[in-house]
Amino acid sequence: MTATVEPVIVDDDRVDDDTLGLRGIFDRRRRRPWGLRRRILATFLIGATMLAVLLAGTTYGLASSNVVQQREEAAIEATRRNARTVQTALRGPAPTAQPAVDALVSFGVQRALIWYRDSWTAGTGRYQADALPQPLVDRVIDDAVPAHIVTEVDGETNIAVGWPLANDDPDLAVLSESFNDMVSALQERIERDARFASDVSHELRSPLTTLAGSIELIQARRDDLPDRAREAVDLLSSDVARFRTLVEDLLEISRFDAGAVTLHTDELLLTQFVSHAVSVSSMPDTPVIIGDRADNVLIVADRRRLARVIANLIDNARLHGGGAAEVRVEIPAAGRQVAHIRVEDHGPGVPHHERRLVFERFARGGGAGRRAGNDGSGLGLALVAEHVRLHGGRVWVADRADRTDGAAFIVELPAEDISADLDGEDPA
Repeated sequence: MTATVEPVIVDDDRVDDDTLGLRGIFDRRRRRPWGLRRRILATFLIGATMLAVLLAGTTYGLASSNVVQQREEAAIEATRRNARTVQTALRGPAPTAQPAVDALVSFGVQRALIWYRDSWTAGTGRYQADALPQPLVDRVIDDAVPAHIVTEVDGETNIAVGWPLANDDPDLAVLSESFNDMVSALQERIERDARFASDVSHELRSPLTTLAGSIELIQARRDDLPDRAREAVDLLSSDVARFRTLVEDLLEISRFDAGAVTLHTDELLLTQFVSHAVSVSSMPDTPVIIGDRADNVLIVADRRRLARVIANLIDNARLHGGGAAEVRVEIPAAGRQVAHIRVEDHGPGVPHHERRLVFERFARGGGAGRRAGNDGSGLGLALVAEHVRLHGGRVWVADRADRTDGAAFIVELPAEDISADLDGEDPA
């Protein structure tokens, strides 16, 4: 019996089409976009991961910084304690720093370096002076201030701390402490006296105002008084005026001492200002002489305070300089940005050794005594010096320019010559 087997023919085209159709279905499933839930979940996971990394990095940085800071503080405190040990060991003084090194070793400190008598002495540790950064050495030795720095020695990170020492002499320390106590007591006394002068001046203003008002009422009826009463009223009026000046000067001085003086400056033509200040002074007829190149000089000054300077110098000439004066406005030399105001009198002059003394408060010397009188507060020239100093100038006393008897009080102020600016202006 013969069996015949029919060959099976497979349609290649159909199989390929079916296979491709199944693959396309799977490909479409793989390419299908994620849903909203999956995208939210993925975003949350990515954000949480980044936040965790950021927090971990921040925590590590803060912890590391905190550990380093604690180690630095511990090293500085340990160095400070060791410095006291070294200072105690070097008292005497010791010829070398070895006693200090031995003292530190006894406390377990081995990595110490001591600069003493222009040389380094090292402890028992392996670090030598060349391991120290030069900026740290300069800061501690030259500037004498504590300092620390993070550095590497033989590949190992170290905190190097330097602490300057004061090798005090016990006897000198006692003397220095006594001197400092004396200076502190003197400073307190000066401040107390300044406050006393200010407080007293403030307290005197009210009764002084009342007294001055009463004197004015009496002066209004002066013609009705007897001759002796008139003389008494005149004396009383003069003393009240002097007393008022003294109180005002004390108040002004106390403001300088307290640093409570403020300038209110304006640009002023010097010659016009000086002429006006003289016209309202106690001697309004005092001649004002204008020097060459002084007509067009500009200054920046506080009107009230600079007028007070001129008024005080004229009062000084009236009271102590023969009762007459001349005021000169000068430019001392070409190219210098300063101007001079000279108030010259006809008195006995001021001796050379007392020319600085006259600008002190209540100063009385040989020459000052001869120039002194019953009027004046004794603070006029001191106020002149303070006001001029505030304006960036200076004041001094010299002989008269014509070499005759008398004194010349010279005020030097910063100034600007504006002649060139005026020459360039349009005449129209």
